[in-house]
Amino acid sequence: MPDPSRTEPDVDPPGFVVVVEPGDRIHFLDWGGAGEPGVVLIHGLSASGWIWAPVARRLIGARRTVGLDLRGHGLSDAPTDSGAYDLDVLAEDVVAVAEGSGLLDDQPAVALVGHGFGAIVAAAAAAVLGERCARLVLVDGGLDHLPSATGLDVDEFLRGLDEPPEVTRSMGAYLADRRDWDPASWDTDQERAMRAAVVETPAGRLVSATRPHALEASVRTMFGYRPDETLAAVRAPIVAIRRVTPGDEAAVAAGDALAVRLPEPVGGLTIVDVAAPGHNLLRYRPDDVTAAILGR
Repeated sequence: MPDPSRTEPDVDPPGFVVVVEPGDRIHFLDWGGAGEPGVVLIHGLSASGWIWAPVARRLIGARRTVGLDLRGHGLSDAPTDSGAYDLDVLAEDVVAVAEGSGLLDDQPAVALVGHGFGAIVAAAAAAVLGERCARLVLVDGGLDHLPSATGLDVDEFLRGLDEPPEVTRSMGAYLADRRDWDPASWDTDQERAMRAAVVETPAGRLVSATRPHALEASVRTMFGYRPDETLAAVRAPIVAIRRVTPGDEAAVAAGDALAVRLPEPVGGLTIVDVAAPGHNLLRYRPDDVTAAILGR
């Protein structure tokens, strides 16, 4: 069997689209690989499929792997219709990619893996897929009812997403800021992911590549998510990777209490705590995330 820890060379995966009703295009990267169950990777807010590169390059030694751009993000369309970013719609986009990529052509089920907001979407898609979802992995998201967990409302949360002007004044300043989060993990894949998240204006300043209406609608969907209802409808085994940083003891205890209150999913729920400096476990702890996906 191929070594699942092997990282492929820095080769860009090809991109494809699937078309969903009423004609919106959902973009995904096909990282290749072989092995069952195939894996669908789902990024979080204000990101794109490229953020999964460190994990995808490890997975393809053991699994066929694709990663989509959520609608309104990356190279996917950003519809403006009412309800276009509702959770059931986002879940159907994931199902469309699982089917349109060919992952479900030769195997009965796929593994769904989501990060942050993508974990919420992955959970909803797993409920839709039913027996066609072999495993659900939630990476630092998907367990909480955010209004209760954060004490914030949607508008407060949205204001907190604004980048400082000194970071967005130029591409150089922005990339330096992202590199300095953790210089040891900075590489060409990280730079590609960070560049994919912004657009450079003619004046040289940066704006988010995520369309403002899509970001706001996605955040409202995120705040309306009920983990007790969604996770109870998932039939597959669930693994939740939870970030732990120094000083998080109270938050971890609160998360443990929440997990106890959640209805026991049909396939069971396993929580794995991972020490990391920030939310982006795909960058900081790709080996741990890969191991959870592979069930090791």
